[in-house]
Amino acid sequence: MELHLKIIGIILIVLASIHIIFPKYFNWGEELKRLSLINKQMMHIHTFFIALVVLLMGILCLGSSSELIETSLGKKICLGLSVFWFARLVVQFFGYSSTLWRGKKKETFIHILFAIIWVYLSAVFLIVFLGK
Repeated sequence: MELHLKIIGIILIVLASIHIIFPKYFNWGEELKRLSLINKQMMHIHTFFIALVVLLMGILCLGSSSELIETSLGKKICLGLSVFWFARLVVQFFGYSSTLWRGKKKETFIHILFAIIWVYLSAVFLIVFLGK
């Protein structure tokens, strides 16, 4: 399981890093013009903090994988992370409209890829919690 947590750590650090390109990739300069200042700033600030939390999760998994597996607190943290990523999996299917990806090759690939990642994260953290 330690190897899986280290793999997850790398995945999460890459995922956090991807957030850097969001403003340009999603054309926020143009798309957010219609929003009020508070809503524009919330998009940028919330994205920063989401990326920061994901980065910290990755660092935790890379640097403390044995503690996550071997300690009671580590197992409880893994349960929380399992719930978090399972909730993210549910949002993947019920929070986003399928019109955003259905019938579009690249978007469908990304949708499926992230669904697989969320399943992997949820399952590994749950297995660590259960001690298997």
